[in-house]
Amino acid sequence: DVWKKVEEETKELQEAVNQADQDHIEEEFGDLMFSLINYARFIKVDPESALERTNRKFKKRFEYIEKMADKPLKDMSLEAMDLLWNEAKTIV
Repeated sequence: DVWKKVEEETKELQEAVNQADQDHIEEEFGDLMFSLINYARFIKVDPESALERTNRKFKKRFEYIEKMADKPLKDMSLEAMDLLWNEAKTIV
């Protein structure tokens, strides 16, 4: 089952993170990405197109935050940015 492999790789990544072994984390992250790409093909999704679509969505939402912020982002709290991000999700 293709999805079970994604779940297995997710668990292995979490275990590597818990061990704080950066080399192992990177290896398991790559394995998870590979599994997700394989699953994308299984469900007839072009992974590159899906990622590009998400990047465009993220960019639009981030631009919204920049536009609506009442001060430079570096001076905003994460909570304030998160509020604008959630607002952007309903608009963009």
